[in-house]
Amino acid sequence: MTTLHNPEQISFASDNYSGVHPEILSALSDANGGHVGAYGNDPYTAYLRTLVKQHFGEQAEAWPVFNGTGANVLSLQACLPRWGAVICGESAHVNEDESNAPQAVGGFKLWTVPVEEGKINTDLIAREAHGYGFEHRAQPLAVSITQSTEWGTVYQPSEIEAISALCRKHGMALHMDGARLANAAASLNVPLREITTDVGVDILSFGGTKNGLLFGECVVVLNPEKVSDGLKYLRKLNLQLASKMRFISAQLIALLEKDLWLKSAQHANAMATRLADGLQQIEGVSLKYPQQANGVFARLPKGVADTVREHFAFYDWDEQGTVRLMCSFDTQPEDVDLFLALVRKAVNGAI
Repeated sequence: MTTLHNPEQISFASDNYSGVHPEILSALSDANGGHVGAYGNDPYTAYLRTLVKQHFGEQAEAWPVFNGTGANVLSLQACLPRWGAVICGESAHVNEDESNAPQAVGGFKLWTVPVEEGKINTDLIAREAHGYGFEHRAQPLAVSITQSTEWGTVYQPSEIEAISALCRKHGMALHMDGARLANAAASLNVPLREITTDVGVDILSFGGTKNGLLFGECVVVLNPEKVSDGLKYLRKLNLQLASKMRFISAQLIALLEKDLWLKSAQHANAMATRLADGLQQIEGVSLKYPQQANGVFARLPKGVADTVREHFAFYDWDEQGTVRLMCSFDTQPEDVDLFLALVRKAVNGAI
């Protein structure tokens, strides 16, 4: 097949733009060949279940799925009755970027609250945690938080623990959108379970695609008591049951078995730190949010973004000149340095 893109081109648009980590490609090749059972009845999915328990606790259950939207909707649907609703931040992916999948596929309502640096807290959650027993109001029976957040910030374990305590008080389940959980754990220098199982998260959407996988995420049940025992049927109902599941599971094995998740996340975070530090040294450039994981949100002088975008792809974030810059497992120091050099030139009118 003819290569239709420039393999040397790197962007800062999204960690979804990156290719597949070589170790993940190798894992796919290793899992290929011959015939094994379908729909998760294979040795790779069985071994993945063992690895998930090692990382998240013996009670943890792994349910591989195709994508992040599916993981989030399925996770929340599995925690809610038909009359249930989810409290989440206004900026949450499940609210802003899942189209109407939560409502149309999941069948639940979202009660949104403001965010502070991308995070919600107990006071914000309390704004919508009411109306229990009132049949005219969708019942708030789950909270969804994102780690790391859509704004590149990271919840401390104590913050999650406080949210979990409020959830228990109101009988709500706590879901975590962990599309970039690896980056959060790398930033905090903690094991995965320390910001999930150990602080009271009930169900997790564990991300893979943003950390080097070709495709695939994993719903991880951390507290089976809060999750429907019909999850196996809901996964099929939600079109998330892969026939050749071994190829999702093999990738997740490669991610978890020898801590590739951590190495890749540490590298992406380090590149984001290099980028953030360099941008702050350029006159007229500032950060809108603290850089804590692999995302940088920078305010650029007027016209600079359009000039630099001729060389690197990235997204505008707001109408005040903020841009979002995401680093990936394959972002290199020279990519960051070239980007910084272009910004400097554009600020000085040299390009």
